[in-house]
Amino acid sequence: MTHLWVRAEPRANEDRVGIMPDGVATLLADGFRVTVEDSRTRAIPIDAYRAAGAEIAPEGAWPTAPADAIIFGLKELPDDGTPLSHRHILFGHAYKGQADGQRLLKRFAVGGGTLYDLEYLVDDTGRRVAAFGYWAGFAGAAVSLMAWAAQARGQTCPPVHSYPSATALTGDLATLLKGATAAWPTVLVIGAKGRVGAGAADLCTAVGAPITRWDLAETAHGGPFPEVLMHHVFLNCILAQPGAPVFVPADTPTQPRRLTVIGDIACDPTSDFSPVKVYDRTTTWDAPTLRVHDSPPLDVMAIDNLPSMLPVESSTDFAAQLLPHLRTLPRIDEGVWERARQTFLAHRP
Repeated sequence: MTHLWVRAEPRANEDRVGIMPDGVATLLADGFRVTVEDSRTRAIPIDAYRAAGAEIAPEGAWPTAPADAIIFGLKELPDDGTPLSHRHILFGHAYKGQADGQRLLKRFAVGGGTLYDLEYLVDDTGRRVAAFGYWAGFAGAAVSLMAWAAQARGQTCPPVHSYPSATALTGDLATLLKGATAAWPTVLVIGAKGRVGAGAADLCTAVGAPITRWDLAETAHGGPFPEVLMHHVFLNCILAQPGAPVFVPADTPTQPRRLTVIGDIACDPTSDFSPVKVYDRTTTWDAPTLRVHDSPPLDVMAIDNLPSMLPVESSTDFAAQLLPHLRTLPRIDEGVWERARQTFLAHRP
């Protein structure tokens, strides 16, 4: 019997979950055993999982789970150095040279466990089978425009928080923008045809911000890209990967520009392949932007769990995408899971 153990998310401001109660019911009907950890912060209440038939475990109990359990979470495990012996499903951020990721891979190597990285869970054409990208784009565009509105008031972006719905977020943002200035900021989205770019573009459209959409055709020449500097807000929706063009070189802050806000929604600043070269660390919900130049200002937004600003909608969407593949876990040595395992083995120290 396949045992899926859904762990609580220990990270602050992380209220998402990768499976909904109806998904638990589906797996149970398929013959799975499903355990769901209690959580003080998860957007979906534990009683809904209990009603679906899941076994309930205390928050953070996964290290004592049965050895054959597959531990399923979204964001990082506690970085405590302990060996990892289970099979884990999560976003590892470990295959692009990140220092934290290298430590994670060493923990798997020592413990004998396996990482099934959700970012590398792909079909036979190489396309990801489940992603939060749309909601990352939507929320990332919103925070970037919040940062622009704060600049218009001579301030930096205040702390952000989660919202009960996309409608609530866009309503608050539209009011904020109207109160900041009579002129709307122009926005350039690179990667507009992807999931992340689509979400970013939809947010801009919802609040009436003029938007320029770029994708592969506009970036194929490899740069430079002076058009980035001619927009007030630039939203990077392209993942860091070998061969990615540099959209924002290191000397950008001192160049003549309209650009005052960069939303690096793809958010991989410690990767050698990052297309945004003016910053070196992620930002947080408490401090959403990093000021990299004072006059004229240039702020970078690079929060790495943006979809959690809309935890119910983003969880519902992601869980629906992933559930058909969770149902194949009894055949974990085939298909998307085996491809993810091979990627892990190729990077494990």
